[in-house]
Amino acid sequence: MSDQPLIPQRITAHPLPLAGLGRGALRVLPGLALCGGVTAAAYGFEAGEAHLFGRAWLEALVLAILVGTAVRTAWTPGTRFRAGITFGAKQMLEVAVALLGLSISFRTLADVGPGLLFGIAGVVTLAIPMSFGICRLLGLPKRMAVLVACGNSICGNSAIAAVAPVIGADGDDVAASIAFTAVLGVLVVLGLPFFGAALGLSQLRFGALAGLTVYAVPQVLAAAAPVGPAAVQIGTLVKLVRVLMLGPVVLVLSMLASRLRDETDETAPAVTAGDRPKPGHVPIHRMVPPFILAFLAFATLRSAGLVPAAALVPTATVANVLTILSMAALGLGVDVRVVAKAGLRVTGAVTLSLAALGALSLGLIRVLGLA
Repeated sequence: MSDQPLIPQRITAHPLPLAGLGRGALRVLPGLALCGGVTAAAYGFEAGEAHLFGRAWLEALVLAILVGTAVRTAWTPGTRFRAGITFGAKQMLEVAVALLGLSISFRTLADVGPGLLFGIAGVVTLAIPMSFGICRLLGLPKRMAVLVACGNSICGNSAIAAVAPVIGADGDDVAASIAFTAVLGVLVVLGLPFFGAALGLSQLRFGALAGLTVYAVPQVLAAAAPVGPAAVQIGTLVKLVRVLMLGPVVLVLSMLASRLRDETDETAPAVTAGDRPKPGHVPIHRMVPPFILAFLAFATLRSAGLVPAAALVPTATVANVLTILSMAALGLGVDVRVVAKAGLRVTGAVTLSLAALGALSLGLIRVLGLA
């Protein structure tokens, strides 16, 4: 038997997953706090409007975008705020959209008939080549034209992010497209209610127009909320059907990827073989975002009467607050100076493409004879 004293073995402490979660939470806190401040200001302005004018002409959803954009224009948040702002504009937004499914019934879409579903697919199918043609006529490179066309016609930044790796777009094109889409998206949200009022559109018609033309789901909510609850419901459903068109579009573009990569009017970006997506091989999460599936699942439960009535008001309140917080985050990511830097060709291409989408959408609404 050894005379040496027993020395306890050193136990190596392995970091717990919760520690990583804690560090992640701390990293997003500054940005989320900034989003919370913008949200509080939006609620304050809404209350001020109601006190002065008897009603809030601009709701907190829209005001959060405006206040966030004003803050971003006057001051660029530092790096410590970026993680939280990004979290608010993406993950928090996705949770909010998923929860919105509990306030939506598919009966609303069924009431307008299957013609609207086929019409939405038709509008997207026509809008993409029209927008692409406009961009090319104004001299935009092919890949940039594809990004603008898909962003305008389907779902803005999400479509651009999904399409970019498939067609081999470079970082500058992607950044310019996303930044410009963010600015134009705010302008559309602010201007569309006035446009709808000038045309005398009903809630159903305006909701369909918002769902067919506005870029992001929460922006549809912001544009439709001043018009009425029916506009919000039909706008949300139409917009989500439009988002589902992203899958087929990405598949088609993946088959045409080699032609877009081999174009001669611009220098192809440096992409390694490992990073280059294979034609026809597109990750499923890029074609159908998980939060859309969650929304559809919740809407199915609501339509089937499986959601307790007592749960509807609390979840709607949570979804509304999260949506306004995400609007604040989106506003904090908008730099209006991008429009000045973009040049007349890009500005004209994006604006004319959006006008073409609006014309197609109004044509569909008229053909369907929505009440």
